[in-house]
Amino acid sequence: MRNSSILIFVALIAGGGWFFLQNFDIEGLENIEFKKKGGSATFPISAAGPEVPAYQPGETIKIASFNIQVFGQSKLSKPKAMDILARLIRQFDVIAIQEIRSLDQDVMPRFIEIINAAGRNYDFVIGPRIGDTSSKEQYAYVFDRQTIEVDRTFLYTVNDPDNLLHREPLVGWFRTRGPSVDEAFTFTLINVHTDPDIVATELSVMDDVYRVVRDDGRNEDDVIILGDFNADSEHLGELGQVPGITWAIAGIPTNVRRTEQYDNIIFHSQATREFVGRSGVVDFMRDYNLSTEEALEVSDHLPVWAEFSIYEGGTPGYVASVPER
Repeated sequence: MRNSSILIFVALIAGGGWFFLQNFDIEGLENIEFKKKGGSATFPISAAGPEVPAYQPGETIKIASFNIQVFGQSKLSKPKAMDILARLIRQFDVIAIQEIRSLDQDVMPRFIEIINAAGRNYDFVIGPRIGDTSSKEQYAYVFDRQTIEVDRTFLYTVNDPDNLLHREPLVGWFRTRGPSVDEAFTFTLINVHTDPDIVATELSVMDDVYRVVRDDGRNEDDVIILGDFNADSEHLGELGQVPGITWAIAGIPTNVRRTEQYDNIIFHSQATREFVGRSGVVDFMRDYNLSTEEALEVSDHLPVWAEFSIYEGGTPGYVASVPER
């Protein structure tokens, strides 16, 4: 594990910073920790916002990750590609998206309109434009408001003062709808897109990113790191060596050409007992009978997914304990 200031500090996105400073003390310098004022953090009742549609019964949710290659105005102008993208998103309850590239900030709102044109009720949260080059990218989470709610006050980007990461991960906090507040599955997602030129370097600090997010003061042990790792499950570096860490995708290509595994969903097997053991890769080229050229208009990556119980601990009335660290 590398001792770096990347692991010490987080920068909150606009709107979350005031809440954070009002509710947490920052202690220490070399090992800053976030301590809740007057108790542990709790998920706000109003996190989903007003006028949430009626809950649709279901015992599980699907969490997914999708690198929508160079997602910007050009892709928005391709109706067939956008229709397939919308159909893919509707298969999942919450989706971490990578590689949003556009100076204009209307890409995600327009995408959500297309998704919801089929009578659905999806929403999104998005991070800032980041990257070490002129080609900036954004992370986003898209979620079905019938099954998932997000705490917008805890949406933040991990800060990287030592510039060890090309694109700093975006962290979001979510809860399933349906069960009572005490029984609902709450979980943190860390959205990742490593730089293929420095994969080994970035994976050498991803284990520390995982730990600092897990220990950010909310007492949330269900921490799921997902995205485009540019590495297969056998080459996850120090992240893959964290005791108890497991991954949803192994030995399956996640690119359109079916030659490489880049994308994954990673979590602690003891902490996240909500995982029901089902996961996979959506081969949309085969599902929609596309040529390679047509599929690449959508993306050069395939969505990956894993299925989880809507109940904390995987069982109604049970609250999972925090594993030893």
